[in-house]
Formats: sequence, structure tokens, C-alpha cells
Amino acid sequence: MGMTASLKYYWNVKVTGQPFLYWQRRQAERYPRIPSRWRMDILSPPLRIGARTKELISRHYLEGRYASGHRPVAWVTSGGPVEILQALGFYVLYPENHGALCGVRGAVVELSGMAENAGYSTDICSYARTDIGSVLSGKTPVGHLPKPDLLLACTNICQTVLYWYRVLARHFEVPLILIDTPFVYTKVSDHALGYVKKQLENSISISEQVAGCRLDYRHLKQIIRLSKDATELWQEIISRGRHQPAPISVFDQFIHMAPIVEMRGKKETVYFYAELLRELDENIAKGKGAVRNERKRLLWDNLPIWYRLRYLAEYLGEHGICVVSSTYTNAWGELASLMNSEKPLESIARTYISPILNQGTKYKLDTMKRMVKEFQLDGVILHSDRSCKPYSIGQIDQRNKLIQEFGIPALLLEADHDDPRAYADEQVASRLASFVEMLDD
Repeated sequence: MGMTASLKYYWNVKVTGQPFLYWQRRQAERYPRIPSRWRMDILSPPLRIGARTKELISRHYLEGRYASGHRPVAWVTSGGPVEILQALGFYVLYPENHGALCGVRGAVVELSGMAENAGYSTDICSYARTDIGSVLSGKTPVGHLPKPDLLLACTNICQTVLYWYRVLARHFEVPLILIDTPFVYTKVSDHALGYVKKQLENSISISEQVAGCRLDYRHLKQIIRLSKDATELWQEIISRGRHQPAPISVFDQFIHMAPIVEMRGKKETVYFYAELLRELDENIAKGKGAVRNERKRLLWDNLPIWYRLRYLAEYLGEHGICVVSSTYTNAWGELASLMNSEKPLESIARTYISPILNQGTKYKLDTMKRMVKEFQLDGVILHSDRSCKPYSIGQIDQRNKLIQEFGIPALLLEADHDDPRAYADEQVASRLASFVEMLDD
């Protein structure tokens, strides 16, 4: 790592950038402002934690901006086993999270279009197209993304990541670690567990070579403990949706889940979620709900529609409807019990082979059934996501079974999580209106 790059990092990140972001957050906490056009008549004011969320995300991308040359950089899939890289001192970037941020900022059409002009099909996942477009053009709403020294792709979410990261490996000419996770139909077999563990062992020497240091297993155990602590807190946070009125909607959860995705294994992530949990418990004590007049409670299945979060929150809020739980946000908390710092590699293997997308459709259906009961839900919205085919498989059958078993309405809503060109405003509005009528019948 270079002296000049390190001096530049310390000056821009430690000396000027982070203190400014801290000051900015403190000002926002002292003088909270409601965003313009916020529907105070139907929604409670934004959570106070929003200022910290903004600070954490800004710090993360600020560090990335000056990371190259100062510390090793790894690009990782969202469900990748990141703890080993964290313990080796890598700055870790998640292109999917960056894609979600591009979706919220309205940058996807331009970036995705650049990938499509280079020959990448519109049938490819919009996260992949957005990322490839950003790489080819150098454009990003966060200013600058660091070049990776290492890539890590884990197939526990889909096979698209394999081809996507091969494109990145050729472009950047850096090593690609692939962690292949066998699909779990009923339960994790010893053979599958051993297969993933062996790949993790093999990945360590490559990662050490790129990082230029040896893995300290005591530090790895600390990282796993921090990941577990943050994941348990996240599970507690989303469980607060059981209260009536719910102090947090899934639209809030989608925004505040960024740290559990891209900052696992860090102390600040644990502090952040402890603070968010305190705020929710305060709101529960005050009887304060995310939707002011909560009448109906829903489940959301699949990824969010990043570019329509506010519209959906307001439309449903107008009718007293709060979406209180989600299989997607639950997926980032339900694996906490599998993390065990005393068995680091076995624990990592077991955790990362078990995400919802690496298990059968029955597992997801059972998860939704459990949530309908525990959260006392009145209906379900299943987002049929054009880009995320593994998450959307079986949704018609799942919808029908939920209707039959619980007698509640369930809506299949077609869209794309990141690309607004696959979203029809009038069609969605019409289907939502019909669905709301069914909820009131």
C-alpha cells in the first residue's frame, strides 16, 4: 500500500470527511426537518435514526472513495461470506447495494442503458446492468467507486452473480473467488457443509495474498461475534412490527437495512441497530405507529421497488394500511442463530448456505405462513420481480395457498426492483385500488 494514498485517505476521510459528516448528523438531530411534501396527515415523521443512517452510508462510500492504494478493496455479492475479508482489513463494496442506491436516486436508466449499449441484454438483472454500466462509464451518484483488488461471488442468491463477476474479473483483471453453495431442498447435509467449508479454507490463501497479511483467527472470531450481534438486533427490530400500531413499516426497514447488508462485522453497525431498537421501543411506549391510522396490516414478499418506495408508502398509508413485515428484510435476521464464533469456518459455511433464496419454495411459503400468524396480517403483496427470478419462482402457487389457508387477499404485483422501465404506473395503481377494496370487504 502506498504512502501517498494513505496520507490522502487520512486527510480526506479521518481529518476532514468524517468530522464533517458527524457535524452534519448532529445538526440534523438538533434541528430535525421534515422532508418537503411529507404526508404528515397519514404518516408519522421520519424516524430520528435517519440522520445516523445517512451518516453511516456516507462514511462507507467516503472511505471507499479513498481506499485504493491505502487498503485492499473487495467487491462482494450481497449474500457473500464477508467476515474473512473484514478480518483481513479489506474495504468491502457491495455492487447490489450500490445498485439499490442508484435506484433510489433515479440513476438506473442511464447506467443500465450504457451496459445495454455495450451489448448486455435487458433480460439480465438490473443490479448487474447498473453495475456494469457504472464500471464502463465511471459514473455513480456517490462520486467514485474504488477499483477492486479481489472479487468474491457466492451463488447462494442466484447464478447470475457468477457470470456478472466473471465480467468484472475480466474487466479489472483481478482474482475472483467463487463460493458455490449447493441448493438446500430439505436440510443442510454434512457433505454440502463440508463442500462449502473447504471452499472457504481455499479462499483464505488467495485473500491473504491480496491483502498482504495473514488471517488472525482471534480477530475473525471478533468479527463473527459483531456480525451475530448486529443480526440479532436486526431481527429484534423487524419483530417490533408485531405491535399494533407497528412502529416501523417495511419501507423504513428497506432504507435502514443497508448497514446489515454492507457493514456486517463492524462495531458501529451494532451501535446503530441498538439505537434504532431504542427509538422503536420509545415509539411503542407512546403508541406511535408508522402509519397514523393503522387499520390493515400486510406482508411484502421479494425485493422492494426502490424507485417507488415513497409512492407505495403514501398510497397504502392513505387507506390506513401499513406493510409491517417482509420476507426480504427477515432474510437478513433469521440466520443469526447459525453464527458461532467458536466454530468460525463451519459457522460461516452453515450460515451462508442457508439464505431463503438457497432453499426450496416450500421454505419461503412456510416463512410467509408463520409471518401471517405472528404479525396478525390482513393481506399479502407479492412483488413479482422481473430481475430476481429465483425470488419470484412459485409466487402464483404461494399466493393461492395463502388465500386458501388464511382467507386473506394476496396481490401479485409485477415490476422490477431497480429498472423503472419495467413498471407501469397506471396498471399498478389500478391493481392496488382493487386490492384495497378486497381488504375492506
